[in-house]
Amino acid sequence: MTQDYAAGQREAAAPPKAPGRDRYLDLLRSLALVRVVLYHLFGWAWLTVLFPSMGVMFALAGSLMARSLNRPALSVIRGRLRRLLPPLWAFGAVVLPLMFAGGWKLSEDPDHSGTWGLLELVNYVVPIGAPPYPWETGFPKDLLESTWADQAVGPLWYLRAYLWFVLLSPLLLWAFRRVPWATLLAPLALAAVVGTGVVTVPGELGNAVTDFAVYGSCWVLGFAHHEGVLAKVPRYLAVSGSVLVMAFGLWWASGHQGPDGWDLNDIPLAQAAWSFGFVVILLQYSPSWQELPGRLARWDKLVTLSNNRAVTIYLWHNLLIMATVPIIDQAYNLPFMQSDRAVAALDATDMLWMFVLVWPLIGVAIVAFGWIEDLAAKRRPRLWPNGSRRARVRHAASSADGP
Repeated sequence: MTQDYAAGQREAAAPPKAPGRDRYLDLLRSLALVRVVLYHLFGWAWLTVLFPSMGVMFALAGSLMARSLNRPALSVIRGRLRRLLPPLWAFGAVVLPLMFAGGWKLSEDPDHSGTWGLLELVNYVVPIGAPPYPWETGFPKDLLESTWADQAVGPLWYLRAYLWFVLLSPLLLWAFRRVPWATLLAPLALAAVVGTGVVTVPGELGNAVTDFAVYGSCWVLGFAHHEGVLAKVPRYLAVSGSVLVMAFGLWWASGHQGPDGWDLNDIPLAQAAWSFGFVVILLQYSPSWQELPGRLARWDKLVTLSNNRAVTIYLWHNLLIMATVPIIDQAYNLPFMQSDRAVAALDATDMLWMFVLVWPLIGVAIVAFGWIEDLAAKRRPRLWPNGSRRARVRHAASSADGP
């Protein structure tokens, strides 16, 4: 009894642990990025069911935003924009000249012509809307197929949605703290309205509204996780309710499949329901690791690197996937590839080689452009921030504390 009391006294007297990274959330973000790359590489529709990456990424961003909003809202928004925009500017500085060099004439593009088309270019500076691009355009020496701009710039809808969520977060968090369940479920209700076609909003505004409806509840789930509201819900109730919502999502998808079958990206209501339930379960079981446990520890450096360079990886990955094609094409010119059997073997395994090649190319992009994320965050630029120095410091500290 005395020993227990003394231990309790020592524990109470011990200084609180310094707040640090939640490695469980970092691991989820890394898995989401890998899944995005795999989806854009292979196009497998079932990946959207296996792991709804965008819902997870929005939820994690919402949790971090709620934590940051303990500070003045304007400074938080300014900080988020500062971290987001410079990497986008670097991407636009490369892609826009390539599109113009490929023959894209904005004044003659029926989708982006006139003064409005010129104004749309502002979205490469501040993505309040989707950045414009041609459906087809050339590329120097025809190294990439004519739809390369669509594939490279199309995924930037995520930055537009992220920007609007950041701008709306002070209001959303204010509403959540007063009427949490109404704020949490309102985007799902909106998804039911736009996803069933009861109301149709045309054009780019419709895309923005749909994105908010599909992923808004995931963003607010991040609030619920940070504020501890989700933890107050009994686990059996949260999980069973999530399973029912996810089952509804799959049922709706089964009767409203798009051109790619079970690809939930084509079925907004199914995506909203499935992502919401999936994220609730992930956050309900959130263990809040300070370090990756067990065998997961071997992936610590890659998890750290991907989290430190998440914007760079997302911005460049699709263009780099396409860049693997001309590299593989050079293999056909090798001396040992001049037989029908060798050519057939390469033809049959080209997707595998694309998978192998895209990761070192992403590594090159991290070295070439990733340091911009550090400058944007007012940190010292680093070429390969995988946490090696942090691990050495931690190891040295543990050695100093040892016998």
